Amino acid sequence: MICVSIGRGRHRHMVAEHKHLVEQGARLVELRLDYINGEINIKRLVADRPCPVVITCRRPIDGGKYLGPEEERLLLLRTAIAEGVEYVDLEEDVAGKIPRFGKTQRIVSHHNFRRTPENLAEIHRRLSGLDPDIVKISTMANHPRDNLMLLRLSRQSKTPTISLGMGDIGVPTRILAGKFGAPFTYATFSHERALAPGQLSYQQMTEIYHYDAIQPDTEVYGVIADPVGHTLSPLIHNAGFRHLGLNKIYVPFRVPREDLSRFLDDAPALGVRGLSVTIPHKEEVVKKLTEVDEAVRGIGAVNTLIFNDGKRLGFNTDYNAAMSSLDEVLRSGPLRKVEQKNLLRGKTVLVLGAGGVGKAIVFGLYRRGANIVLSDINPRTAAALAKTIYCRVIDWGSRHTVMADLLFNCTPVGMHPNVDETPYDKHHLRPSMTVFDVVYNPESTLLIKDARSRNCTVITGVEMFVRQACLQFKLFSGQDGPADLMRETIRRAIGPAKY
Repeated sequence: MICVSIGRGRHRHMVAEHKHLVEQGARLVELRLDYINGEINIKRLVADRPCPVVITCRRPIDGGKYLGPEEERLLLLRTAIAEGVEYVDLEEDVAGKIPRFGKTQRIVSHHNFRRTPENLAEIHRRLSGLDPDIVKISTMANHPRDNLMLLRLSRQSKTPTISLGMGDIGVPTRILAGKFGAPFTYATFSHERALAPGQLSYQQMTEIYHYDAIQPDTEVYGVIADPVGHTLSPLIHNAGFRHLGLNKIYVPFRVPREDLSRFLDDAPALGVRGLSVTIPHKEEVVKKLTEVDEAVRGIGAVNTLIFNDGKRLGFNTDYNAAMSSLDEVLRSGPLRKVEQKNLLRGKTVLVLGAGGVGKAIVFGLYRRGANIVLSDINPRTAAALAKTIYCRVIDWGSRHTVMADLLFNCTPVGMHPNVDETPYDKHHLRPSMTVFDVVYNPESTLLIKDARSRNCTVITGVEMFVRQACLQFKLFSGQDGPADLMRETIRRAIGPAKY
């Protein structure tokens, strides 16, 4: 179950949002009294409540906004209990001052906005001794390891326990709370008004992650990146799992570089069966694998990882996705009568960017006989790739001097929110060129818009993104990814492309 937190300055707004949430399917709502401006009227908030509520009134030390006298705050909590609310949230230091009364259940809570302490078990024992119905521990997650500590605490506790990690790194604890035995998790009314760091909206929790369908035996998949908030992979993979009725969930994991090894060690304990891998881990993760496919050996980068019987298996679906996207366009163009395997032979291809995706594309182009010219804003990165896969390297400032038949943008230039940037000047684009931009958000990047205005053939990042996701989906589930659904889902999320 999801408890949706409401924090508004006026009683009528809080009551209206409560009613709206119930109409949207919410079954439990937290009313944050500390957000109300002026005198607080408990009866007005709970008299005709449309669903059960948790009453909470936080002080600034606990992450709240209540600035009045402490005795008045305690009186508010006692009044809520007297009114028969379903739950009241009591911090550790006041739980002993407010006795149990009636049917109101006691949530005894502890918050740490700086870190996740090692002595979680000790903290839990203290809270369990204060007559709770539910123990709630919410701490700042600074490392992915913190998530495992918190979720294990929920699973191992005899008293029903909600253990949540705050911040971007802690997001998985909010999505996987039920899988690990928590009686409920928390979300916010709107993603624009999170009441705690890393809190997701009710809409995200229900429409993307389908929280109430997650069970103890649900298989976990996800994406590792840093940062990870921009990724749309959870949107399309979860849509696919839902469409096919699969008991799987796809979760975003923010994993800093220094935490990668520890996270991979811990991942199976979180129930993780497979991962998408993206910036900055595509190259580094190769060192942590037990087996890799042929493409990974040639590229030196991984975008898919499978955990299987203690093994870590690495794959690269970027390569096949890029080449199949390119083949489809070329087969329908002037080269359609040419034998497929020779479509790129002898063609000059300018590749911008020598990171993980750039490596995959250079590998594919090399195998198909293209004349590759590579440029990266970091010349050392380009030179390193050229040592493993033969291609000509030029300075970033010289990229417009190449008379290319095809142009690949494998950099993040033009990605949301920097949508007014392009890695290649419009005036150097020619109608005979094919322009392939791997950036998928937005689909119509400035480079793609410029290419269309110059009558170039274009391939957008959405096509490659969907194709690589379908190949990952097959590795995750053994079933073909629903490409049309994924394509529709991502385009709906980022806005319609302009053709």
